Amino acid sequence: MSNFNIRLIDTPEEMLLVEELQRAVWPDSETDVVPMHMLITVVHNGGLVLGAFKEEKIVGFLMGFPGLETTPDGPRPKHCSHMMGIHPVERDSGIGFALKRAQWQMVRHQGLDHITWTYDPLLSRNAYLNIAKLGAVCTIYRRSEYGEMRDGLNAGLPSDRFQVDWWINTRRVERRLGKRPRPTLKLDHLTRTGMRPMYALQTLTDSLPRPPEHLPPFDDRLILAEIPSDFTALKAADFSLARDWRFFTRELFETAFKASYIITDFIYDPNAGNSRGLYVLTHGESTLDQFE
Repeated sequence: MSNFNIRLIDTPEEMLLVEELQRAVWPDSETDVVPMHMLITVVHNGGLVLGAFKEEKIVGFLMGFPGLETTPDGPRPKHCSHMMGIHPVERDSGIGFALKRAQWQMVRHQGLDHITWTYDPLLSRNAYLNIAKLGAVCTIYRRSEYGEMRDGLNAGLPSDRFQVDWWINTRRVERRLGKRPRPTLKLDHLTRTGMRPMYALQTLTDSLPRPPEHLPPFDDRLILAEIPSDFTALKAADFSLARDWRFFTRELFETAFKASYIITDFIYDPNAGNSRGLYVLTHGESTLDQFE
């Protein structure tokens, strides 16, 4: 049983707690903190701010608001999930999943069926939550989405992002967020069928993975694309190598999406000393149902 609780927050006093939490999650950039008055405005105009509390201390938050997306038939309403942050000492404790599940429930009550957000495609833990556990899919790669970022987690690299689509009324999402959630995909399940990553990683003497020099061919309807299992640690150890990964994966995913591949799953194996993170890409809508 979890030792935290999730609740809607809407008072100035609680929004000040969210301000302080942002400083712990994204250090060294005061200008990137969303202030209390903007958070209040969001919740008073159809948006929501959710807080995760542990013994009445805030340890996580999520903020989203209604938006519009362009379709061939004109503007269509959606929910934009803009920020989620978990206190560094509480990461990997299930708080992020609980916040997103609460958002799923509330946005459905608003009559919307589509939630979007962005995340860094090189962050394995985020990919595992967003794609594998929540059931979001992705076909959109945005170069330098936020320009030059100045906080301690993002400074120095192009702010490339995936924009994911979370179709919250689908069977795919229901199977992940229901009372009996679908188990996440394991690498050995695929390797037993003969499936292997589409390229091999080179490993440097300090055990850091290097991307291939050239983009591999896209010649299967189902492919596995591996990324560093801990990109944050890799960036701290070798910034130049982190840039190489950014530009390799930029070309990889832009090419994949142009060729009608969809990111449908993510495999994260956190085994100490041999952890791995791999995206599953399927070609076209016809193969999507096998990954519900």
